[in-house]
Amino acid sequence: MTASPAAHRAASETGDPFLLTPGPLTTSRSVKAVMVHDWGSRDAEFLRINREVLDRLPAIAHAAATHVTVPVQGSGTFAVEAMLTSLVPPDGEVLVLINGAYGHRAKRILEIARRRTVVHETSEDTPPDLAAVERILAATPSITHVFAVHCETTSGILNPVAEIGALAARHGKSFLLDSMSAFGALPLDANAVHADAIAASSNKCIEGVPGLGFVLCRRDVLAAAKGNATTLVLDLHDQWQAFEKTGQYRFTPPIHVIVAFHQALEEFLAEGGQPGRHARYAGNCKVLVDGMRALGFRTLLPDALQAPIIVTFHMPKDPRFVFQRFYDSLKDRGYVIYPGKLTVADSFRIGCIGRLHREQMEGALAAIREALAEFGMADAAMAA
Repeated sequence: MTASPAAHRAASETGDPFLLTPGPLTTSRSVKAVMVHDWGSRDAEFLRINREVLDRLPAIAHAAATHVTVPVQGSGTFAVEAMLTSLVPPDGEVLVLINGAYGHRAKRILEIARRRTVVHETSEDTPPDLAAVERILAATPSITHVFAVHCETTSGILNPVAEIGALAARHGKSFLLDSMSAFGALPLDANAVHADAIAASSNKCIEGVPGLGFVLCRRDVLAAAKGNATTLVLDLHDQWQAFEKTGQYRFTPPIHVIVAFHQALEEFLAEGGQPGRHARYAGNCKVLVDGMRALGFRTLLPDALQAPIIVTFHMPKDPRFVFQRFYDSLKDRGYVIYPGKLTVADSFRIGCIGRLHREQMEGALAAIREALAEFGMADAAMAA
């Protein structure tokens, strides 16, 4: 069903719909604009831009003195796979903490790479049981690494990474962190959380475009990883060594993505870095959650577990509410949301990140009110 004549269609500054998703996401006009030029991959100016990108990223995690950036051509999952298969040796064993799809994906990566795993799994709306994690570590000395997801976008839950890292350190284990949807927005001190490596990507909270993953690695851990990798292209040690020797990628880099990422980092720093980005996203999240609750929707997570990245809402039980119609109605009005990915409940998700401000969140809420009215629903008070 299309938007009613009274409803205006919202659009970003380039005329595109607003992406209320966990990434790819709405980017600024200036980030898009730098991609209209062609660059040589071995051109001095491109190499300077790339070097600035790599040098700036560790400081976001307060790790400029201890960690180095190793870029990985591809999506965020490429970076996670590179981290796991380069840093976990063939005789390693990983405790994988799972409470959503991305923990399961990490386990699958390790299985394919023939790395042994131990799993601690909780439901998608529940953080890891820290007492259980400690018991596993105490009872399983063969574990060499602990893997966790910072913000699991299956639900939007914020996991207790500082506490997990402390447990890993206490038991002498290496801590590997997937901070894909959190890096740049949520506070993160790599050394305070004892993270030997942190994986993230260009198209999340830094607000670049997809195509570049990266891993922040502790230098000594990376140096010891020679020979671990299960693939050529995802070998973090080899990639690092190539940069140390030549300053260049081993294989063709996503040049336009990197130049856009450089511009996005400039805008990130101009906004005040992580504290500034977090403040905007937290404001977006509050507007969204307060507005949706006023419309009768229920959030999956309590506020204490909710990261200001993406929010999961229960699907209304009212038979007049059909998600595809709801999705299409919002898209007609200029807002793209995300379907649910839960096993514990029927749900949908709305993101708070990207080049979005209070105005866009209020606009999305207005579009949701109009969509409910189209369905003959005064509100969603019958939500499960």
